[in-house]
Amino acid sequence: MIRHSIKRGNPLTWVLDLIGETCLRAGFSSLKTLFILFSLLNMGVAYTQDFDERREQMVASQIKDRGIYSRSVLRAMRMVPRHEFVPTHLRKLAYEDRPLPIGHSQTISQPYIVAYMSEALKVEPGDKILEIGTGSGYQAAVLAQMGLEVFSIEIIPELAAQARENLLRTGYLKVNVRCGDGYEGWPEEAPFDAIILTAAPEAIPPKLIEQLKPGGIMVLPVGPVHRLQYLKRIEKKEEGYTQSTLLPVRFVPMVKPPRP
Repeated sequence: MIRHSIKRGNPLTWVLDLIGETCLRAGFSSLKTLFILFSLLNMGVAYTQDFDERREQMVASQIKDRGIYSRSVLRAMRMVPRHEFVPTHLRKLAYEDRPLPIGHSQTISQPYIVAYMSEALKVEPGDKILEIGTGSGYQAAVLAQMGLEVFSIEIIPELAAQARENLLRTGYLKVNVRCGDGYEGWPEEAPFDAIILTAAPEAIPPKLIEQLKPGGIMVLPVGPVHRLQYLKRIEKKEEGYTQSTLLPVRFVPMVKPPRP
């Protein structure tokens, strides 16, 4: 996994070479050009370090102190740059304990919920997981950072495209993103060791249960739109499944495709 760094994560550094070439063409001396590039690089380092510090504080106060103990989850939450998965004008809020809008009436979940759901899956590195509701790609990046093989479905084409871009930019190259109907799952890649939903259906989708391995776990919010929902943990058995209620939540509704 490629770790987020100043070379990949800070947009300022993407254009350093171009700026250097432009400076030289404009007649600046090599020394002056190096000074400009060095100043910009220092700005980029400060930019990255500020977000790194906020992310550490987020993990310490919002996640670890609230009972998340999984080492792989904590490590992933420390590694994945959440600010790269929110709109630019909201990056200063990226590490606060709150969901944030990402467009198209969708949100990125608050950090604690991302960590809580990731831990509840009880997965191991190498497991194959289906995510319904890619959004901006943040939850998929956290799962990939945990060493999982991630297949993610997003019904809104613009968000699917944005998620692919976000994941590519931050180095999570092996996350598979499809634009499609989450209620149908990804049957040609089934069965899955675990399934996670980041949007709430009103009832547990039966086709997703079918695509879960016996012994596999699905974590999802269930309930009507604009009312209190409950986070459920489903464990599939050889015949049927068991379910438990984890905590009350509020998610955006799981969208059904328009009828033809």
